[in-house]
Amino acid sequence: MLGKGVVGGGGGTKAPKPSFVSYVRPEEIHTNEKEVTEKEVTLHLLPGEQLLCEASTVLKYVQEDSCQRGIYGKLVCTDFKIAFLGDDESALDNDETQFKNKVIGENDITLHCVDQIYGVFDEKKKTLFGQLKKYPEKLIIHCKDLRVFHFCLRYTKEEEVKRIVSGIIHHTLAPKLLKRLFLFSYATAVQNNAATDPKNHTVMFDTLEDWFWELERTKGSMKYKAVSVNEGYKVCERLPAYFVVPTPLPEENVPRFQGHGIPIWCWSCHNGCALLKMSALPKEQDDGILQIQKSFLEGIYRIIHRPPYEIVKTEDLSSNFLSLQDIQTAYSKFKQLFLIDNSAEFWDTDIKWFSLLESSGWLDIIRRCLKKAIEIIECLEAQNMNVLLLEESASDLCCLVSSLVQVMMDPHCRTRAGFQSLIQKEWIMGGHCFLDRCNHLRQSDKEEHQRQLSLPLTQSKSSPKRGFFREETDHLIKNLLGKRISKLINSSDELQDSFREFYDSWHSKPTDYHGLLLPHIEGPEIKVWAQRYLRWIPEAQVLGGGTVATMSKLLEMMEEVQSLQEKVEERHHRQQALQAEAPSLLRTSVRLSSLFPFALLQRHSSKPVLPTSGWKALGDEEDLAKREDEFVDLGDV
Repeated sequence: MLGKGVVGGGGGTKAPKPSFVSYVRPEEIHTNEKEVTEKEVTLHLLPGEQLLCEASTVLKYVQEDSCQRGIYGKLVCTDFKIAFLGDDESALDNDETQFKNKVIGENDITLHCVDQIYGVFDEKKKTLFGQLKKYPEKLIIHCKDLRVFHFCLRYTKEEEVKRIVSGIIHHTLAPKLLKRLFLFSYATAVQNNAATDPKNHTVMFDTLEDWFWELERTKGSMKYKAVSVNEGYKVCERLPAYFVVPTPLPEENVPRFQGHGIPIWCWSCHNGCALLKMSALPKEQDDGILQIQKSFLEGIYRIIHRPPYEIVKTEDLSSNFLSLQDIQTAYSKFKQLFLIDNSAEFWDTDIKWFSLLESSGWLDIIRRCLKKAIEIIECLEAQNMNVLLLEESASDLCCLVSSLVQVMMDPHCRTRAGFQSLIQKEWIMGGHCFLDRCNHLRQSDKEEHQRQLSLPLTQSKSSPKRGFFREETDHLIKNLLGKRISKLINSSDELQDSFREFYDSWHSKPTDYHGLLLPHIEGPEIKVWAQRYLRWIPEAQVLGGGTVATMSKLLEMMEEVQSLQEKVEERHHRQQALQAEAPSLLRTSVRLSSLFPFALLQRHSSKPVLPTSGWKALGDEEDLAKREDEFVDLGDV
């Protein structure tokens, strides 16, 4: 009312326009405080890491760009990372524990993690690459780990802007030589301390002793042997210097086709069955060479397939599974859903979020990978069969499926040292082409290939695959209709009877976290990464933190006590007791985010500010407020 009286005073004339103009730049305010802060913030460099360029008085936005709120600091670029050094303690609660990476800070971006760099010129966003004639007033960096950074350079000196922008573009997007990668500088500067106990350290699998230890750990030394025929990479650069093959296999067979067609051991099950992988022989047109390859493979299969003692099932991942182009296309679409610059883009995608998520095909790819891994586990665990993974190079999907199988079956691979050793064994020593797949060297031809795969409308033919969420719904309908009717509408990729029996029997037993672990892969029971894939998930109500399992048990005991109390009152008073009120324990509970227990209390809402254009689409303001304040009672879950 007071505001209206002031504006409307004087016979309806408009309020005079403010004539005050500030000639003090924001960075000049509280100069003394800022100087003290900058002195306290130091750049932590790894051994061999060198500072290349830096810029002061850079504003890093902490919210979406329309709020213009941020933290002042210094933006630096080294030969390993881009780092922002600022006083960000004000943005965090002092009583909250921060879980930090020992190598990478919260405001650090490794050079290989940079996906795209954009500049804002007169409120217009443009992609940055090569030499620039004009430098932006705002820098936006999209990361491969789905983070987005906004840096305002409006108050930075012009010389520093040119230096930092040119340096970041050159060291992240320009083609580079392999020997210029930071890894080589770091390896030279760091002393090589050999681990004494492989069980508590990462096993590098670069010696015969490492493979001997792995064979003994998995009880596979009776049927398999470690060979050094490729020592010095004289047979094939794709294979590791040392690897494991079946004991009856002659070592002179390895160099015949440069390691192709050789079954290589991955892991042994407790019952003696093993998981193997093999790279396919090169395709030839000459009938004579084809006949030689056929006889060679027949000899290999006679070694590993000796029924009824040794039975091998072959899984051809190149023809009967996913293609690399399908994975690349799906991930490119999926990634674009999370690289959001402001709240307006968020609300534009929110109304059709699940449709966009399903159309990317990424969730279906994850489900198919998990399903394939469980099928292989069923062969190893229930049918006592060896499994041979066949792929063109045995260094892409073989690494993925083999790693999933070992994580599910081997509890050692679910420890920190075991998981790091698994990555080293299956991916590093397995010959996965990280340089080509991730384009670390920024080769122009591979970059162009990646751009073509990331185009949203380059589908040449309709995909026969079913949608992820639709398949969930279909499975639920089948359960409601019954088994007899569901036989008429089963999909072509229905799980086999033996697999179904193995899958259902395991999930009907109590979970043993030190043994076999199988994820849900279908139907309404499937679990997804809620914070990444789902929106508007109510936050858990847990008193003062604590473990979720302990709190769940407490709630169950409280329900039992209430139930017994009602029965006692009914027996003594001969009347039905009123339903007990919700315990005060829940009413005084605190709000936790879906990151619990990896992060603590969430003091502020993580939802972007709702623009006025989106109010009508979501209904009345009072109805929106009611939906925002919903209370979730875990006692009914």
